[in-house]
Amino acid sequence: MAFKPLHDRVLVRRVESEEKTAGGLIIPDNAKEKPAEGIVVAVGDGARDENGNRIPMDVKEGDKIIFGKWSGTEVTIDGQEMLIMKESDIMGIVA
Repeated sequence: MAFKPLHDRVLVRRVESEEKTAGGLIIPDNAKEKPAEGIVVAVGDGARDENGNRIPMDVKEGDKIIFGKWSGTEVTIDGQEMLIMKESDIMGIVA
């Protein structure tokens, strides 16, 4: 199924967190926090200003991003768990 976010929304696939700590300890699944990093899968066309002009999006497909811990709405698309969030929930792009 193809999915196109509307307005200033972004579809994000979470990046899996490390299985081990820096010291080599294995982290069990129930102790892991959901990562706040992801890859942008799809972006909307952008919001509109009061004159009806499109405001361009700052992120694009393929960008690795960092977002707030409680950001977005979890959805399942083609069997994959993803997040839909507003662009304003994104804190930055990882270079």
